[in-house]
Amino acid sequence: MLRPPSKFCRNCGTAVQMRLPDDGDTRERAVCPACGTVHYDNPLNVVGTVPVWGSDGAQVLLCKRNIEPRWGKWTLPAGFMELGETTAEGALRETDEEAGAQIELGELFTLMNVPRVGQVHLFYRARLLSDRFNPGHETIEARLFREDEIPWDEIAFRTVRETLQHYFADRRNGRFGFHTIDIV
Repeated sequence: MLRPPSKFCRNCGTAVQMRLPDDGDTRERAVCPACGTVHYDNPLNVVGTVPVWGSDGAQVLLCKRNIEPRWGKWTLPAGFMELGETTAEGALRETDEEAGAQIELGELFTLMNVPRVGQVHLFYRARLLSDRFNPGHETIEARLFREDEIPWDEIAFRTVRETLQHYFADRRNGRFGFHTIDIV
């Protein structure tokens, strides 16, 4: 379910051809026959947070999606990183846009490669500064959950499920690590 490759040159608008570039590259690329521009289609970055409430971090903020895919399912606040921003800036922006939550950003917690859809997901741990939320238009509801309250069967994405499972396991162990996961 990868994105389709580029069809037209971003420089001159000519229809591109899928072929090996003349520069010795070993992968077929979208190459413009008119101006010679080689177009590289690279993975998209999804950035977000694991916002927690309370001195013990027992409650996690989840957002109920008001958009497809997976409308009505629960997720951590996250979305596509924008050009011109860092992963941390994107995670802060997405948390504000989706949950209307004010946070103190912590360290990077999970990095998940999802090659099937051409994405890399990065989640930061975060501490909520308030338990009041003002969700944006992409969110039906933003709510705090303890581990035993999480609607596991209603989690929107495997990357979110894996991140939550690692968060609660690390919390039980009293030590948080950095987790790299390949979802194939």
